[in-house]
Amino acid sequence: MRAVRVHEYGGRPSVDEVDEPRIRGPLDVLVRVDAAGVCRTDLHIVEGQWADRSGVALPYVLGHENAGTVVEIGSAVTNVLVGDKVILHPLATCGLCRPCRAGDDVHCENSSFPGIDADGGMAGLLRTTARSCVRLADGLEPVEVAALADAGLTAYHAVRRAVPLLYPGAHAVLVGAGGLGHIGIQVFTALSPAELTVVDRSPEALRVAEELGAAHTVLADGSQVEAVTDITEGKGARVVLDFVGEDGTEKEGVTMTRDGGSYFVIGYGGALDVPTIDLISREISVVGNLVGSYNDLEELMHLAAMGRVRQRTRTYSLDAALDAFDDLDQGRLPGTRAVLEPNAG
Repeated sequence: MRAVRVHEYGGRPSVDEVDEPRIRGPLDVLVRVDAAGVCRTDLHIVEGQWADRSGVALPYVLGHENAGTVVEIGSAVTNVLVGDKVILHPLATCGLCRPCRAGDDVHCENSSFPGIDADGGMAGLLRTTARSCVRLADGLEPVEVAALADAGLTAYHAVRRAVPLLYPGAHAVLVGAGGLGHIGIQVFTALSPAELTVVDRSPEALRVAEELGAAHTVLADGSQVEAVTDITEGKGARVVLDFVGEDGTEKEGVTMTRDGGSYFVIGYGGALDVPTIDLISREISVVGNLVGSYNDLEELMHLAAMGRVRQRTRTYSLDAALDAFDDLDQGRLPGTRAVLEPNAG
């Protein structure tokens, strides 16, 4: 089969011929990958930002946002059948460690992360486990939801954690309305009664944010902090959700957070430098957010089936994978997710 692989950090991935994965254990599931999302994390992987954390041996197959059709199952699999359409939780977890037993499978002590520390889904087939498979409701297609497996799941996880901090009349700010953030806006409007302001440097992304229910939009032209201060009557936001996490949004996000509020970091790539006296005197919280749990993904699929969460996608063949990487890197996909179709055509 063909697959998109990284051979060296800082170099260009390539489309290679590789061996097909096989069922190895009783809980294994083999999935034909009908759709694989292209995520900014993939760009960071290629740049080498994940090299030390993942410890993966090169070359390996990218792709951690995957959905498709079950083609083979292990002898102990009971939750999916051959022919089922599924979205895959990005982690393959053990189910036996304390975090898994507590429902905190994101922090499984024995997990693998296809596309990060093992071969991923930018390929014809992917071997995963029964614990990772969420069956899609009738009417949902893999290409429509694949990018929700990580980007959407991460957005859901962050917003879901912020919801208890918000109430009618409270104010939240969402920074970055692109491929990740536009999903966060939809989740926010589905789950929270709070007022939402969206900040982005793209007028097109802000137009989409308005269509998705943002109460206010602010162009990031250098005056965004002042604009948010005015909108919040000088107080700042109860919650700031930063879907960028670099290029200065870190400092701006903390500044836009009101005293006693919470700054949620979802996007990454930058660094946070906050004087500890500010954390204490203002009593603000900084909250990191990784990908969500299996239950988060199942809940997100319910919202998707209800039409409450949708993503704009642009599809690419596997041969055009590098075009998808370039379009994402160059900002040519405002409010849109790139999705590869490894088995199309």
